[in-house]
Amino acid sequence: MWTFYNPVDVHAGSGSVETLPRLLGRRRAVLITFPEAQALGLVDHVRGLLGDRLAGVETDVLPNPDVSWLAPMYERLWRDHADVDCIVALGGGSVIDCAKVMLTRSGDGGFGELLALLEGTAHPVSSAGGHRRLLAIPTTAGTGSEVTPWATVWDQARKRKLSLHLPWTWPEAAIVDADLMLTLPQATTLASGLDALSHALESLWNIHRNPVSASLAISAVRSIVETLPELLSAPQRSDLRERLATAALQAGLAFSNTRTALAHSLSYDITLRHGTPHGIACSFSLPRIMQLAAGRDPALDALLLSAFGARDMDEAVALLSAFLEGLGVSIDPSAYGIAAAEWNERIGQAMAGARGRNFIAAAV
Repeated sequence: MWTFYNPVDVHAGSGSVETLPRLLGRRRAVLITFPEAQALGLVDHVRGLLGDRLAGVETDVLPNPDVSWLAPMYERLWRDHADVDCIVALGGGSVIDCAKVMLTRSGDGGFGELLALLEGTAHPVSSAGGHRRLLAIPTTAGTGSEVTPWATVWDQARKRKLSLHLPWTWPEAAIVDADLMLTLPQATTLASGLDALSHALESLWNIHRNPVSASLAISAVRSIVETLPELLSAPQRSDLRERLATAALQAGLAFSNTRTALAHSLSYDITLRHGTPHGIACSFSLPRIMQLAAGRDPALDALLLSAFGARDMDEAVALLSAFLEGLGVSIDPSAYGIAAAEWNERIGQAMAGARGRNFIAAAV
């Protein structure tokens, strides 16, 4: 038996951002976005679309949302905009994850109750608590956060990664408009595209894989491998942006039902301790993990061979390795501060983690 569930109302294609007023309806919203959005004209565009329905704007989102600055933002938004029942998130994964943190109404308007939820030391908040809804507009092709319920939160002071997942952290709707991605810097295009590739592959070598997630993931892998190198050479081509955005959406839908697996489990400490961008941290290990997955499940091997057009798994691993190295991404752990002697130990530790246990080899 298997199931596939995703409640997010997706609107995609060139110009789809213009559907935002209809999706918001008569509600009022706070816009959460990234610092450069004002200079790029994105804030004014949203303001023009929503008029007096836009109650406030937050542009102070930093990469890798940290509890040190999430807490004051959370308390400010619930103090100054307590009557606003919708958040519009315009940006990459950090912006959308930040917005998910702002949805939950705590009993006293303070961040402490939500932090206790993140730490797993408090009972879940009631779903009848007047929580906000989320409209997610990604400006990167890779995060998948616009169609998943999870928010990754960091606590740099205590060197830990936290995760938020509540029934209302699923976005109500996602608007995927690749026109918003035309100004994306080269490094961000690369990292976000590889994050999407990791999502797709991680949903394949996953104990929760199902026929729908596998179909979405295979399509995403093929498209990303074909499109990303070409896009990096021609970043202003809107057709390539559109193809990559669609592939990233497919990958997001795939792992929304399976979650991620070993590569993501390995990545968090690398990002936390070395500052490696998430998309690079979770993708450089993919060839080594594919080797671990090879031969565990004939159906999985067939899917991976199909995705890469390979004759056998050795060729599939070689093709994936060459793809990453051709983009300038080293597949050697030592390039990310991991000594060769540590690698197997880290693999074992990662397999014991919540994401690592989803890996098909961890269940054997």
